[in-house]
Amino acid sequence: MKPRIYGMVLVAGLAAIQPVLAQAFTSRSGVRVNPVNAAVFEVVPRSGGGGDLYWCGAADYAQRALKASWQARVYVARAMGPSETMNKRSAVQFTLDPQAAGITPTESSLSINSMKVGESMTVQQGFYYCQKQVPF
Repeated sequence: MKPRIYGMVLVAGLAAIQPVLAQAFTSRSGVRVNPVNAAVFEVVPRSGGGGDLYWCGAADYAQRALKASWQARVYVARAMGPSETMNKRSAVQFTLDPQAAGITPTESSLSINSMKVGESMTVQQGFYYCQKQVPF
């Protein structure tokens, strides 16, 4: 009797996590991108990395998963910090809609590594950094 109950609990548990797994996205540069809420998504590299990994992941997700145009702007919604969607120490959150995410767009830095809230670039500019990555 107990093995049957354990089996049912296991099946129910797997069914509950399936939608979360279906939402996971891996960019061309190998970083994970996960939705945080309806307006914000989080880019989480395997291990540390420069801004090019984050911008590539954000642009790739925006273009392929969210179907954003090449001219759409991707904004930093939360600077680098612990991931909210995975057990990782480094993640950056992005949005296509700064108003919905509650942020104010700002002038972008000359450094792709600054990752300040409100900085942005077009999907096409971010995707440029995917071309520089060597796939794993």
